[in-house]
Amino acid sequence: MFAKPGIVQQPSLTLKRRLNAAPEKVYAAWTEPSQIVQWFGPTGAEVLSAEMDVRVDGRFRVIFTTPDGENHNVSGTYLEVVPARKLVFTWMWITLPDRQSQVTVSLKPDGDGCMLTLTHEKFFDEAARDGHNRGWSGSLDKLEAYFA
Repeated sequence: MFAKPGIVQQPSLTLKRRLNAAPEKVYAAWTEPSQIVQWFGPTGAEVLSAEMDVRVDGRFRVIFTTPDGENHNVSGTYLEVVPARKLVFTWMWITLPDRQSQVTVSLKPDGDGCMLTLTHEKFFDEAARDGHNRGWSGSLDKLEAYFA
């Protein structure tokens, strides 16, 4: 796809994982604070708190710490909520409130499990995309292990 002259293309990323759990269980892992604290965050991260009001215009916030001792605080608003099928939400770091992006998590049945597709778009720049690629890859590795 070619960019039209004068239109800036914002970087995005798409990751796919097949998980050994039904879409309903994977959806719950994304929407229940007691579950998301068990797998969310990049490799080595530990979730300190999670708050979720899973409905259109509802908000979420997750605070986690990384092995270097740094705390990270991410929040957003749910734009679309389709139980066991799809979540669309804004994504904003407390330290960079002017750099809001958007995440879509789609779940499709796949045999006795499901296929998860995560699309994160509207990044500020390629460096932000690349950092999120590492973070989401680590999160999805942990989610895959959660359902192993």
